[in-house]
Amino acid sequence: MLTIYQNAVIPHPSTGWGCKAAIDDYICNQFWSLHQTKRRITFTDKKGIGELKLLGKWDIHTYPLKSIKRVRIVKRADGFYVQFCLDIEVSLEARIGDGEIGLDVGLEHFYSDSNGHHEPNPRFLRKTEKSIKHAQRLIYRKEKGKNQRRIARARYSRKHLKVSRQRNEHSKRLGRYVCKANALVAYENLNVKGLVKNHCLAKSINDVGWTLFRQWLEYFAIKFGTVVVAVPPQYTSQKCSSCGVTVKKSLSVRTHVCKCGCVLQRDHNASINILNIGKQATGGHPESNATGLATSTLFGETLIEQVARMNVESPSSRYS
Repeated sequence: MLTIYQNAVIPHPSTGWGCKAAIDDYICNQFWSLHQTKRRITFTDKKGIGELKLLGKWDIHTYPLKSIKRVRIVKRADGFYVQFCLDIEVSLEARIGDGEIGLDVGLEHFYSDSNGHHEPNPRFLRKTEKSIKHAQRLIYRKEKGKNQRRIARARYSRKHLKVSRQRNEHSKRLGRYVCKANALVAYENLNVKGLVKNHCLAKSINDVGWTLFRQWLEYFAIKFGTVVVAVPPQYTSQKCSSCGVTVKKSLSVRTHVCKCGCVLQRDHNASINILNIGKQATGGHPESNATGLATSTLFGETLIEQVARMNVESPSSRYS
């Protein structure tokens, strides 16, 4: 069984909804009813919401009413949404390939794989930063408490929302492609919270969205039956993928050159090492996560530790 969410747009509500927190994120489990056309929803929990008209395009009408387990009203910068939590049966989708791939994420490229491909880094925030700064300056030119200031704040929030959605769709598209084309995906188990403490790179690290990409990898691994392995990132860039000798180099050196004659781009060399470590992790336990039922396997983890980690790290919601 899988819980998915369907969003439907609703018009901007009038006043009388109660507290502001209830407007930002309001959850209703029982006191609601859908119109037979499923284009209107009525809340009957004495919060003063009443009947709402559902706008936009969605496929909520294709699901039976009993599959809707929860309804939530969420507020975004571009309006309000009704979110339907559905409980449905999920079947594995067929992969288009059974390859094995290692991924080395970075800032110069979004990721470099063990096949030598370098996925460009879109840098959504950097490209929109000038427009966002201009929208922010317009806020402070408006008088506090006036309607024009509220409009300027809404315009500024929508620009950030657009960047967030672009980043999410980009990670989703790549995560689906990688898991659909490969039977084994190995990637770095990065401590992103520790990396963003570097104030020189914090904005770029947050902009690239490594954690979001990993979440979508683990999500689509379940759908396509792909084995995903998180490996420790230590020395993957320094170790030679050909002979195993450690070749020390600074971050500014982008080419790996070894005495054995191996000359590779730095990230390509690291992705091959990541794939080799991932193979070692799955080689000792050929049946662990073989069907993709678990989200990921950490190198060197016992089965009990893996189950305990999954219970702690499992996301509260998945999006389809």
